[in-house]
Amino acid sequence: MMATADAGPAEDRKKDSNTAENEAVPAKGVALTHQETGAGARMDAEPGSVSATDAPGHGTGPVVKGDGDVVFSVHHLWKVFGPRADRVPGDSSLASLSGAELRERTGCTAAVRDVSFDVRQGEVFVVMGLSGSGKSTLVRCLTRLIEPTSGELEMDGEDVRSMDKSTLRELRRHRASMVFQHFGLLPHRSVLDNVGYGLEIQGVGKDERRAKAADFIEKVGLTGLENRRPSQLSGGQQQRVGLARALAVDPEVLLFDEPFSALDPLIRRDMQEEVVRLHKEEGRTMVFITHDLSEALTLGDRIALMRDGRIVQLGTPEEIVGSPADDYVRDFVRGVPREQVLTVRRAMRPAEGNEAEEGQTLSPATLISDAIEVVVRSGAAARVVEDGRCLGIVDHACLLAVVARLDERGVAA
Repeated sequence: MMATADAGPAEDRKKDSNTAENEAVPAKGVALTHQETGAGARMDAEPGSVSATDAPGHGTGPVVKGDGDVVFSVHHLWKVFGPRADRVPGDSSLASLSGAELRERTGCTAAVRDVSFDVRQGEVFVVMGLSGSGKSTLVRCLTRLIEPTSGELEMDGEDVRSMDKSTLRELRRHRASMVFQHFGLLPHRSVLDNVGYGLEIQGVGKDERRAKAADFIEKVGLTGLENRRPSQLSGGQQQRVGLARALAVDPEVLLFDEPFSALDPLIRRDMQEEVVRLHKEEGRTMVFITHDLSEALTLGDRIALMRDGRIVQLGTPEEIVGSPADDYVRDFVRGVPREQVLTVRRAMRPAEGNEAEEGQTLSPATLISDAIEVVVRSGAAARVVEDGRCLGIVDHACLLAVVARLDERGVAA
């Protein structure tokens, strides 16, 4: 099925009468913004069957970034593929069925089931899940590249679902730029002209767009390669061109759909570090889709973990790893080095005697791994201090208990 970024609402609804299985897998390539999808790029949907309980919850941990205004607000969003799909969300006897039961009874597939969350200004919001969890379908629903079946969807307080074709095109071209994994750069264009392509679509003059493109080429570390063709670049360099192209249109939000999953591990890590660096410099809101837990923990201020179309847990990396919502999440994070994610808040104990007055100090945001180094070097416990007040004490025993997943009784959690 062919889905264009500028398809109008009526066209999108007509397309959505097909099943998720008819959503074609796009050709292999690199990042592409919304502007290029107007040339006939195809979307791939991820159907999912439901069995997990819906347990969304907003993280309340120490998030520094992303405490601002809400950019995207999603409430009870559904995306169902198949005949008479709109009957499923409102019919409790159908909405409660497992994926297999729903397909057998109705011929429909629920790719996104009753999903609710907010994306805050300036945060990196990661949606993570395995293949078929619904994560890519969800991110495409945010700008109606895939038309939601039901639910509420707002951007900056505006109702995205009620936007007409012209307003929706404006949103995609100027406010939310999407970076896909599987779309190629324009092979006949130079790096400079590829980066400036989105600006060209916006009607920006040649001199201005080339000047802006050059700025973003420098920003992503490709200075000196402006006149090369994509075929003359490595995979990582091509991905940087795609990232620069998305940034060049100066969107309010960057939407990433597994942009680095096809790259070699070392290049993938470099690109992750590049995203972190750019986010620190610009503070731009980002929604990042991935199946890689390590990537999610590296990039995310908050993570929504999806299974079978539902969000099974939403929280900070520390909340996901330290307080998994159910056995599925617990199994998902079992191999994570806890000391590299959890902070001393998870390890500290009450101060005894004069412990609150003496010893080295740590902030509550100190990672367990860093606290272990401090305690080992000093040979003594350390105080966790915030605003001049001692919150607790960390020593060898309580730090290692967190690493070993022991509860307060010394029993494996």
